Amino acid sequence: MANNLGLAVKPVTEHSDDEVARVREWINTEEYKEKNFARQALVINPAHACQPLGAELAAHAFEGTLPFVHGSQGCASYYRSTLNRHFREPAPAVSDAMTEDGAVFGGQNNLHEALENAYALYKPKMMAIFTSCMPEIIGDDLTAFIKNARQKGFIPKDFPLPYANTPSFNGSHVHGYDAMLLSILQTLTQGKQVEGRCTGKLNLIAGFDCNTGNYREYKRILQEFCIPYTLLADISDVFDSPLNGAYRLYPGGTKLDEAADSVNGKATMTLGPYATTKTFGWIKDNYSGKHVSLPTPFGIAKTDAFIMKLAELFGKPVPESIRAERGRAVDAMTDAHQYIHGRKFALYGDPDYLLGYVSFLLEMGAKPYHILCSKGSKKLEKEIRALLDTSPYGRDGRIYINKDLWHLRSLVMTDPVDGIIGDTHAKFIARDAGIPLFRFGFPVFDRVNLHRSPLVGYQGVINMVSAICNKFIDIVDETCDDRHFEMMR
Repeated sequence: MANNLGLAVKPVTEHSDDEVARVREWINTEEYKEKNFARQALVINPAHACQPLGAELAAHAFEGTLPFVHGSQGCASYYRSTLNRHFREPAPAVSDAMTEDGAVFGGQNNLHEALENAYALYKPKMMAIFTSCMPEIIGDDLTAFIKNARQKGFIPKDFPLPYANTPSFNGSHVHGYDAMLLSILQTLTQGKQVEGRCTGKLNLIAGFDCNTGNYREYKRILQEFCIPYTLLADISDVFDSPLNGAYRLYPGGTKLDEAADSVNGKATMTLGPYATTKTFGWIKDNYSGKHVSLPTPFGIAKTDAFIMKLAELFGKPVPESIRAERGRAVDAMTDAHQYIHGRKFALYGDPDYLLGYVSFLLEMGAKPYHILCSKGSKKLEKEIRALLDTSPYGRDGRIYINKDLWHLRSLVMTDPVDGIIGDTHAKFIARDAGIPLFRFGFPVFDRVNLHRSPLVGYQGVINMVSAICNKFIDIVDETCDDRHFEMMR
């Protein structure tokens, strides 16, 4: 074995070819699966990212907002590069670059200097501060640090600085998103509630969702209804802005004045309840109007619930254009059901997406078989089980909470399925198992433009049906030896 310099590399431990082959086969066995599932202190390839990454996504979603990492530069680079690679768009953010001295003496000096520089250089309308591991471990007091920064003149006293504690070693990107969104709304709406005032708008919260097409689909549906809205945490133009030769440091995002006035809205709806638990709990106690929590609208039934709730909240009939979309989605499902009916799937991802995948597959007569969430709860498990129990196609489904992708590999190698639904990180599992990977969710690094195709709503149904069924048809075409194979099937 040699490295890219042509120098010989001696492995730390020598293994014969026979031993390597033996182990390669052994890790595909029931015996190994039993040992794999007995793991307690080791996680291999978790199917989630860390809290600060979710916090950065929430920060990007507001007008003129500069995400600010209180922590090391390396951590900030990871969050930015992950978003860069998924969206293939810039994810500008700053860090106060804590190093060894900050770990010993605290990061207040770093924070103050960085706030002063970032405010002067990048001229944001708001900076959203969140933490990485180092300041969390040493116990940095962000409340005191930011208060001191204002008193000492490093930052104007009236400049909005929402902040959230987002330790990387606890929770996931979903929890970080929730914490940052909550802080942003608390900051912007402070003192903005006016008794008797109603904006007449719907506040729509999509949760942690890295599909810009979904945001555009929500907005299109609301426009079809002629419902005025504020999309809280809108990344559609932030990470899907037009290429016209001009660089914009802060493209898109929810307008700060609209977010501030959202506290006076007619209704507030969250479509990602597992990603907005704390935020929505606070909204119910502080926002005017009605408060509605619905699952992410994947599939026909969940989209129906979303559409009917909009009609109910605003006293409007369902537009004929939306009714026609539903009909086309049902027609697409009917035309394609034979290619997916009865097939088994392994699926993993964030809780809100998982529930959507299960609902959609059951409607297609497919079998959600191995269902894995690496950061889940008993509540989620019960909700998935209740959904599975609504259909005969779900009765054999098995749920694995707080397991990782190495567990998933053991499952698909010992109890095979026809396909995997998840992000890029399952590509090698799919390759080893010889089955297709359907790339929905976050992150997707190895394909382009998938984040632009909506998965929600009736159009999302058509997109998911087409992606899955056409892949199965492609496999038949690519592996069929009969050159006279029927062209229409």
